[in-house]
Amino acid sequence: MIIEPNPHWGRCPQCRSGRSNICQELKVFGRQTPGAMTDLFTIPADRVHRVPDGMTDIEAALVEPLAIPVHAVAKAGDLTGRTVAVLGAGPIGLLTLLAARHAGAARIAVTDLMADKRERALRLGADAALPADAPDLVERAHAALGGPADVVLDCVAREQSMAQATDLVAKGGPVVVVGVGAAGPTPVRLDLVQDREIRVEGTLMYTGEDCRTAMSLIASGGVDTAEPVTSTYPLEDAAEAFAASVDPEQVKVLVTMDGSWIGTRIRGPDGSGHYGKPRDRSHGEGGAL
Repeated sequence: MIIEPNPHWGRCPQCRSGRSNICQELKVFGRQTPGAMTDLFTIPADRVHRVPDGMTDIEAALVEPLAIPVHAVAKAGDLTGRTVAVLGAGPIGLLTLLAARHAGAARIAVTDLMADKRERALRLGADAALPADAPDLVERAHAALGGPADVVLDCVAREQSMAQATDLVAKGGPVVVVGVGAAGPTPVRLDLVQDREIRVEGTLMYTGEDCRTAMSLIASGGVDTAEPVTSTYPLEDAAEAFAASVDPEQVKVLVTMDGSWIGTRIRGPDGSGHYGKPRDRSHGEGGAL
């Protein structure tokens, strides 16, 4: 089974209009409620989805994060034949690239600070992958896309990325804020937003329909689920997995239930730990969290 970790009230105007992801009483596991790392927990039945036959557990573990880009891409409108800039090539950024391509985007440029993540984006089908700190980033992105981006999906959501987004997007185009911004004010060039009629739109999590769409994409083989997963760890090494997840070299780190692990372990502050064998792209069939 796959769960949506965002139980909602169901009776507010947002829920009644099909936008349960922005429920007035939205509570997310591990944030507004106790987390799910326990022997037992309860969740409403309508937050549970049956995993299709033939889907591996690691593929199933990617349904929930893929639902976020599926929702964000839908907010951007019809992408058929359009050009897209994706800012950030972390797990959500790479999955956003895949969702945008599946939605019909003609050309996609991805930005990131790290070269290995840019290379990963190219392997996943990006038409260009550019250094996020390049002084001529906007010019290079416009050259790669054949002009300003019809749509910008900001998976970083920081001052620098928002400044880049307003320069990258075409007049009248949308900038969709996918990443979770830092608490507090973030400067935005409202003069450019006003003068160019740029539409800045937020996007939060997903709805049940987005989860079903993400599950269908993975089940049909429509997206590459191998490339975003850089490491898996057995359950007894869950603490190492959490430590690895903040390593900027990693993308998606998963915990499996079958006692095996693949990818690169990181060294602890005391020098303990060791490096692992190259990742087996077959994924295996063990459970994943």
